Amino acid sequence: MRLPARLLPVAALSAASALLTGCFADADPSAGPSAKGDGKRIRLAMMQPPRSGLSPLSDDAFKLSRWSTAETLVKLDEQGDAEPALATGWRQSGRTWTFEIRDGVTFHDGTELTPEAVVRSLTRAAGASPKPRILDGVELTAKAEDGHVAVTTAAEDPLVPQRLSSPQLAVLAARAYTGKTVDPVGAGTGPFELTKVNGTSSATLDRYDDYWGGRAKSPGIDVQFVPDGTARAAALRSGEADIVEAVPVSQAAVLDQDLITEVPMPRTNTLYLNTGKGVFKDAGLRAAAREAVDAKPIVEGVYEGRADVAEGLLGPALPWAADLRSPVRRAEAGDPSGRSVTIGTFTDRAELPEVAAALQQQLQKAGFRVKLEIREYANIESDALAGEFDAFVLSRATVLDSGDPAAYLYSDFGSDGSFNISQLAEKSVDAALDKASESRAGEARRQAVIEAEAAVLATDAAVPMLHERVIQGDAAGVTGAAHDPRERELVTADTYVK
Repeated sequence: MRLPARLLPVAALSAASALLTGCFADADPSAGPSAKGDGKRIRLAMMQPPRSGLSPLSDDAFKLSRWSTAETLVKLDEQGDAEPALATGWRQSGRTWTFEIRDGVTFHDGTELTPEAVVRSLTRAAGASPKPRILDGVELTAKAEDGHVAVTTAAEDPLVPQRLSSPQLAVLAARAYTGKTVDPVGAGTGPFELTKVNGTSSATLDRYDDYWGGRAKSPGIDVQFVPDGTARAAALRSGEADIVEAVPVSQAAVLDQDLITEVPMPRTNTLYLNTGKGVFKDAGLRAAAREAVDAKPIVEGVYEGRADVAEGLLGPALPWAADLRSPVRRAEAGDPSGRSVTIGTFTDRAELPEVAAALQQQLQKAGFRVKLEIREYANIESDALAGEFDAFVLSRATVLDSGDPAAYLYSDFGSDGSFNISQLAEKSVDAALDKASESRAGEARRQAVIEAEAAVLATDAAVPMLHERVIQGDAAGVTGAAHDPRERELVTADTYVK
């Protein structure tokens, strides 16, 4: 029988560490321009390998952002408000927002950042299939005018600046767009230049000395993609990695507590129920599943108390949500009568298979027959999006792209949403999502977002279970690593290894 990760002996942890020893040893700190300057190269162990060749038009964009190699026109402050990045200012006139582009910025290939370069990147993103999530339901065009960039949407959109902060709308040099796919190697504007990608195993970045924001403190980054959470934790424990992304809860207790940081995340662990076909097309059976789910023992057992039981889709990282939320009217529970369902999830987040196993027991106790299907995320995502499972367990960031949860709600629950695992097509939900998307930033928008959340919850298309806290490992010699709830920053120009 395979032991849970928390019960693995020390020998197993040593073996997991050995998986990385040779990998990081291969990095040559004396090679190329990365040898110039202060400190050591940063050895970074990341959870998920690239899914789309590091194309910024996919979720791989967040890796490029976390490595500080690709940048956007706008970034977000701690409150989620837009502030300058490659754009120094902007103004709105009806459906059009005009952005002033920063002078003196060069891409890593030496070419200049111009309004035309910005338009090229935004146009490629707007025409992509599928679109970046942040553009779900948004028709956007960009044009260079009088040394500025004019961004126009089909309908007046109060969140254009926040949308343009999404890593999936990064601005890259022309060389990135010469093929069928977007290739970010040598094409960014950030303090680190992506110089080499070894498939799904590793990547290399060197300091870009001409960075517009000032020279980075570290000479470079050596990235290893390590889906196995035990191996990532062991790499920190043994000193084989300097920064470790997403340490599993089950491993946190065996690490030096001074080396880990727990960050409350706008991330919800949710059971998505397939409303389009199968057992859970029946609203009564979805209600039965929802009533069967008890998140408290999952939080206390699987997450060892390092999570919060969910009251809705939006958690404590958005404290205003709890103040605005009111009770939701839902369907009455039906009788499962031994109906068979399949729950899918993935291994990349070490807790999810354990969560799925706990749900299997809870649903079986309620009268369902439950089978589990568990794979790596890269091998299961397409089936999940195609509605091949009755239910799917997913850890989902709720403000990943714009700092505003309306985009996540539209992507996951809108009839035209690109990440609609629940296959939900409900007019009342679409109407609530449209209202949220159209509302101006501030109290009115927050209220509309909560009303949209209530519309989704009323369908039982999603059963929110818990809100996660991410655990990041930083070795003793690391200073300046980012601990970002939105998972946009990790290694910055200020990150340094003694």
